[in-house]
Amino acid sequence: MSRTSILWLRRDLRLHDLPALAAAADDGAVLPVFVLDERLLAESSVRTTCLLRALRSVQESYDGRIVIRKGKAEDVLPGLAKEVGAARIHISAESQPWGRIRDQRVRNALGDDVELVATGSPYAVNPGTILNQSGTPFQVFTPFSKAWNAHGWPAPAGVPKGLGFVSGVESLEIPAAPEVDVELPEVGEDAAMRRWADFLDVIDAYDKDRDKPGIDGTSMLSMHLKYGTVHPRTLLADLDQRHPGHKRFATELAWREFYADVLWHNPESEWHDLKPGLQNIRYEDPDTDEDVAAQFAAWRDGRTGFPFVDAGMRQLASIGWMHNRVRMVVASFLTKDLHIWWPHGARHFMELLRDGDPASNSHGWQWTAGTGTDASPYFRVFNPVTQGLRFDPDGAYIRQWIPELRHLDGKRVHEPWDQPDGLDHGYPERIVDHATERDVALERYGQTKD
Repeated sequence: MSRTSILWLRRDLRLHDLPALAAAADDGAVLPVFVLDERLLAESSVRTTCLLRALRSVQESYDGRIVIRKGKAEDVLPGLAKEVGAARIHISAESQPWGRIRDQRVRNALGDDVELVATGSPYAVNPGTILNQSGTPFQVFTPFSKAWNAHGWPAPAGVPKGLGFVSGVESLEIPAAPEVDVELPEVGEDAAMRRWADFLDVIDAYDKDRDKPGIDGTSMLSMHLKYGTVHPRTLLADLDQRHPGHKRFATELAWREFYADVLWHNPESEWHDLKPGLQNIRYEDPDTDEDVAAQFAAWRDGRTGFPFVDAGMRQLASIGWMHNRVRMVVASFLTKDLHIWWPHGARHFMELLRDGDPASNSHGWQWTAGTGTDASPYFRVFNPVTQGLRFDPDGAYIRQWIPELRHLDGKRVHEPWDQPDGLDHGYPERIVDHATERDVALERYGQTKD
């Protein structure tokens, strides 16, 4: 046992239910560390703001004891370990491609002098753990979710008793968050638990309300799971899966874990099609075709002329979040109405999403595009009008995000082109005919089956 160990925080910015902290405390006094890596901070100003806010919050939970250093982790951590005499650096295991590469670089830099010890992960079940009966990864969600539930997970970990921190180590100040034109909620462990408590008051209705973007029917915890201000195991411990609402929410957590598992086994699928059978489909390229670029810009700016699509894109631009049902619809519109390859949309999402997670984002896009984890997805083309009528029947969601259509009451807002005054306040004409583009999409997908 060493007298001192380092707890290297990453996607686990919390004090409670953190097994890596307990493992570090078993060694003796703990030096919590966060490394500000420019590669991480440069990804998205929205996520950088959320990250720095979460870091400020967890710094308070640790009584200001988290040491902040700047640079590449492989450059910073060996010297810091030597400075405090630590024989071990404790982490929550990383599963995403960039993080796995970074951690291996750190291991190489530490050599035989300091051990990098992984305990737990940002998931209830570590990605790569669950295999089917033939010993291979699951390719489809439903059997994975059954195996995931059967595998189970430990109870939430408590804060170690007698936890002691290392003092007197030089630290940088947490930098100011960048200015963003996005309305962001509070992020941190306390904020996560308050949101969870609020959601538990309405979770009984989650099974029937989760697809309705016009009401507050979802947990809104994806941002907190992204930065690890709450662990899914903490949430699962409060669920009774005999109740439909609780069971459905657990299933949504399982989707997050499934996509993390898929990315673990297929790191190239972060930005490339998981299914090779659809890699030859013909797409339109906004980087080389001006007309396609204009259509992509209309989609990005929420001016396609399809209200349910545009409401989602404006919600994203305004608050850095979009309802999951609407995410599927806008993704379908880009890939199957505009015939643009999904990474173009996925990258735009990652720029603006406060909960932008490579596994969930890329594989959610591929599920909709038909190139990812699904048994027979190529013929699934969401109709943006019927989706809106089904899940936002009175048009409240559309009117919230599209002021040009607030003069239209009820379901009239879904098809403003059919209303005498529908386009009088500056809302645009439709940029494509959905029925025509659906046929084009099915023809192109069908050609890949020949």
